[in-house]
Amino acid sequence: MLNAVKNSKMKKKTADLRHFPKHPAATLYGSVCVQQRETVSCEKVMHIGLPSAETLQGGSVKALVVTVLLSVFMFQLLRTVGLRAFSMASETYMSGTHSAAFVTCPNDTVAKDLARGIVERKLAACVNIVPAIKSIYEWQGKIEEDSEVLLMIKTRSSKVPALAEYVRSNHPYEVAEVISLPIDQGNPPYLKWIGDIVPE
Repeated sequence: MLNAVKNSKMKKKTADLRHFPKHPAATLYGSVCVQQRETVSCEKVMHIGLPSAETLQGGSVKALVVTVLLSVFMFQLLRTVGLRAFSMASETYMSGTHSAAFVTCPNDTVAKDLARGIVERKLAACVNIVPAIKSIYEWQGKIEEDSEVLLMIKTRSSKVPALAEYVRSNHPYEVAEVISLPIDQGNPPYLKWIGDIVPE
């Protein structure tokens, strides 16, 4: 009879222990209870709600790889942007330092001869020959229409007077067209190249 009562109390205490509140970050899979002098102690088998060591290790490796890849990509991007910014800052250009001049010629032969002579004498860094333009103009009281070739000349503004003098001396026209416009801005390395080729 006494054993039956003790067994009944043991079962009741064990059942009560199973209704204890669980830890919020744990899952209780089972309890092992032992009665010692009216005190019940339980060894609880728990599974903590955190990633396992293997999961943490795998996740850390992935995170590290992603971080390294992003760092390399960002370094290259920032390096490129920085170099371009430095290039732009170090190659400053003052508006009007260079000019684009325009000269019309009667044919390709005259255009090529003039262009080569201009570049050889360092009166310009570059001369573009634009073929087959149509010019309509007034000359000695008549409206004329001619096919011409256009020279587009890139030079220093300070060289325009010498350029005009060379064209006048070597052009077949009685009144040769030589006009120029100051270059306000452009690609800094190209403008620097014009300055390097054409001396002041």
